[in-house]
Amino acid sequence: MHEERLTIALAGNPNAGKTTVFNALTGARQHVGNYPGVTVEKKEGYCRIGSREAVLVDLPGTYSLTAYSLEEVVARNFIVQDKPDVVIDVADAANLERHLYLTLQLLELERPLVLALNMADMAEKQGLVYDLKALSAQLGVLVVPTVGRQEQGMDALLAAVEKTAAVETAGIRVDYGEQVEQVLEALGAKLADLDSPFPARWLAVKLLENDDDVAAQLRLLAGGEKVVLEAERQRRELQSALNEELDTYIAGCRYRKVGKIYGACLKQDRKETRTLSDRIDSVVTHRVLGLPIFFALMWLLFNLVFTIGEIPKDFLDTGVSWLGSTVGEALPDGNLRSLLVDGIIGGVGSVISFLPDILLLFFAIALLEDSGYMARAAFVMDRVMRGFGLHGKSFIPMLLGFGCNVSSVMAARTLENEKDRYITILVSPLMSCSARLPVYTLLIGAFFTEDVAGTVLFGIYILGIALAIGMAFLFRKTLFPGDTEPFVMEMPPYHMPTLRSVLTHMWERSMIYLRKAGTIILAASILVWFGVNYPQNEDVNSKYEALQAALETRYEEQIQNQVLLPLGITAVEENEEFNALVEELSSAEEAEDEGAEAANAAGKTTGEKDAEVAEPAAETGKTAEQDAAKAAPQTFSKEKLSSFAAQYVLLKKEADEATGKLEKEKSTELLAQSYAGALGHAIEPVIKPLGFDWKIGVGLFSAFAAKEVMVSTLATIYSVEADDEEMAPLQEVLAADPSFSPLIAVSLMVFCLIYSPCLATVAVIKREMNSWKWAGFSVAYSMTLAWLMAFLVYQGGLLLGLGG
Repeated sequence: MHEERLTIALAGNPNAGKTTVFNALTGARQHVGNYPGVTVEKKEGYCRIGSREAVLVDLPGTYSLTAYSLEEVVARNFIVQDKPDVVIDVADAANLERHLYLTLQLLELERPLVLALNMADMAEKQGLVYDLKALSAQLGVLVVPTVGRQEQGMDALLAAVEKTAAVETAGIRVDYGEQVEQVLEALGAKLADLDSPFPARWLAVKLLENDDDVAAQLRLLAGGEKVVLEAERQRRELQSALNEELDTYIAGCRYRKVGKIYGACLKQDRKETRTLSDRIDSVVTHRVLGLPIFFALMWLLFNLVFTIGEIPKDFLDTGVSWLGSTVGEALPDGNLRSLLVDGIIGGVGSVISFLPDILLLFFAIALLEDSGYMARAAFVMDRVMRGFGLHGKSFIPMLLGFGCNVSSVMAARTLENEKDRYITILVSPLMSCSARLPVYTLLIGAFFTEDVAGTVLFGIYILGIALAIGMAFLFRKTLFPGDTEPFVMEMPPYHMPTLRSVLTHMWERSMIYLRKAGTIILAASILVWFGVNYPQNEDVNSKYEALQAALETRYEEQIQNQVLLPLGITAVEENEEFNALVEELSSAEEAEDEGAEAANAAGKTTGEKDAEVAEPAAETGKTAEQDAAKAAPQTFSKEKLSSFAAQYVLLKKEADEATGKLEKEKSTELLAQSYAGALGHAIEPVIKPLGFDWKIGVGLFSAFAAKEVMVSTLATIYSVEADDEEMAPLQEVLAADPSFSPLIAVSLMVFCLIYSPCLATVAVIKREMNSWKWAGFSVAYSMTLAWLMAFLVYQGGLLLGLGG
């Protein structure tokens, strides 16, 4: 008989190794979403426990289950309302006493629980020894030591989960003193009659703690308002009798209970020795060395991302170009060919080619996070940020912005002070997310040499940090005045990151990028292709078809009269020696980097060649018409044949260049009259002072959806404009565009760094700040700041003679 699937919730303090345990249990069988109704990240994974499949839900990391943050509410609501079969509480064995406070609160929710004493190896190194049987007896749950990063204890943990799921759990009872217990009993009796999924005693405790979320939920139930009012009256009386805030008193009772449990299970306390983490911290958190070390690590990170990422990126560029050329050759000219080659392959392919840079960025961030250095970076930055109205804890959400601004904004809810939270939300989008990295890499690769590329990339990221801190200072002085709260943060011990954990983290985030490439960016590329191809102007097409026909006729006549007739042939193939010379010269021309170099190597201008070509006709003293009538094969010296061959190749080259120029003029005129061209030219007067033309304007407009779309938009526009079967990498096309320059590239990178957050981030800002006003303000101030900064960069560069 098929048994039902188990549901297991993983809870724990931040930095307890919960995610490492989750990864060890589930491996690659994971997916990430949001909890229903809220924008807290929800990670689910799957594993087998005996004959049953289990779904593991990774709850948000939290220090307690009070209502101070959304993570705490989500965690406790999931445990009670979704009723997981078992809760795995992941606690840091090296800091067990502090982590037992959350364990106690989880047990008060009266759900089956298993305690995973994670990082047991670290506790052992510090000399800590626990009596696990005594701890299990005190808590009434199974206790399993684990080392998540080495995947030790996972089988024992799953066995404990299976055993716990088969029995009833009574939970744990904290003695809050006679006066409080009497009130809890009375309130509990009334709450038991209400239709609430939460345990009655737990609800009574929460009402006495003045938990607004619980009170709001109870008011929605029949008879709930009356109980809430009674609880408020009882709380006031108890506070007067105890001469203490009741939530502080209740927390104190829990801590005393934790102390007794910890004392009963501790067999040997930690050695009073300096740990490796202490020795490392003495350097990386040093008052003088801390900041230089942090910036040096950032500089190294971005140099590695750029230099190493260029190797696989070149292969992907080549692959995309090959695919575009292959599809282009296989399909006839028309809208389908243009859509596939210019729109989809050119647009989406150009974004996918930057995947190696994204993978490397997330790999480096995962190393810093899993090693424990990120908490130190926040501590180091606290000294800087405090002077600008924020504390170091705000820097953790901001650092997450290097991956995704959506995660950055959501992570700001870990800040308890509302003003700090709002300021952090508004400045977090100034951090360069991974979506901007393709734009930076594209422009840096096109206009800067490899020896400075990493430094330029580092500079853009540091500019984002500086602007975020500067705007935080401005917002603190104007919109959200007030004192900065003290910085309090747990410093986890350093760990050697496991390859599996780092690769899992890297892959999860990179898949988000790939999904965007297959959805948002694909849709944007198709829309941009439509915008640059429509409306189709038949008058322009007809005009250029006529010009092309006239051009072909003119050059055919020149070749016939100036080369073929004097040689007495009607086609190149009729004279084997002449044909071989033509092929040889044509191959040499193709091998030259520039067509002009071939002409210079011959030492002759077009006019000189024309004069030379006239020579054979002058020698015979016949007109072209006479030659046409009396043409006959003649014998010429090799030097003379070489002269005719050079003239033939030159005329063919001129014809190709003239055709290319005509195609360019046609594409430009069609683009100018397209929907995208109209939009770009409407925007151009505003962005012209920044060095941008209408094409960049279209790219900036389309990138409102997602910043990577800037790359796909430019790729689509330039592919359509080029109208070439050979798809050149976008970097080469931009480098060859006279309307671009290194100064314009820097101005564009600065603008992309600052201007409006993507639509997903704007939506999350609205959700987190509960106001479209603030979401709109975020867009408005970032657009204004972006224009001003890009203007200063471009116009300042021109004044310094750096060129446009």
